[in-house]
Amino acid sequence: MLVLLPPSEGKAASGRGAPLKPQALSLPGLAEAREAVLTELVELCAGDEDKAREVLGLSQGLRGEVAKNVELRTAGARPAGEIYTGVLYDALDPASLDPAAERRAARSLLVFSGLWGAVRVTDRIPSYRCSMGVRLPGIGALGAYWRTPMASVLPEAAGGGLVLDLRSAAYAAAWKPKGEVAARTATVRVLHAPTRKVVSHFNKATKGRIVRSLLTAGTAPEDPASLVEALRDLGYVVEAQAPGRAGTPWALDVLVDEVH
Repeated sequence: MLVLLPPSEGKAASGRGAPLKPQALSLPGLAEAREAVLTELVELCAGDEDKAREVLGLSQGLRGEVAKNVELRTAGARPAGEIYTGVLYDALDPASLDPAAERRAARSLLVFSGLWGAVRVTDRIPSYRCSMGVRLPGIGALGAYWRTPMASVLPEAAGGGLVLDLRSAAYAAAWKPKGEVAARTATVRVLHAPTRKVVSHFNKATKGRIVRSLLTAGTAPEDPASLVEALRDLGYVVEAQAPGRAGTPWALDVLVDEVH
């Protein structure tokens, strides 16, 4: 099982560990593209601060994020599972997973990123600010930029099993499973059962809980149909829609009664 996650906008501090080693990151097929984005981002943030804030969509109060990006090559690096914070990652709480669930997380979780393309939760990265919606002056829109390298790398990473896609729309644009990979992919919405509306906060929190539930239970569904069964066994209320045509993913709705 491969679980595709969005990053968090806010991130933990880099800490005092050894700096980034780009060659040590997972998915080495993305190395050249990562280097291009990293180089342009550092150069942008080392120049005119106001221009950098405008490009990155940052307010005056977040000007410190620009300075942080300048130090990306020398700042301390930590496992990505410790860098990413926010609602989904608070609910997932990777630091409290038992050893077996932690190993499953290392194998199965893949976090998409405007800067790195995608990383494993064990990959050591510094704290940064660069969303997938950014348009860098020399590279252009990052969502479009990542499509080509992702198209050659992600199908292999997906292997022959289930792909559970929990990304937000901006990050889903960087890679869309096709063909037989799409047929074994499931996307998930979380709906408030009484209103059947998506609400951002508990959508993210419930997705984090779903991933944690699968990891701690040791459940490894091999396809979307068995994922539906596994989630129901774990106590989730799930409505599933199988693909209406070949080469498209399953669509799962997880219904929750409480907004929390």
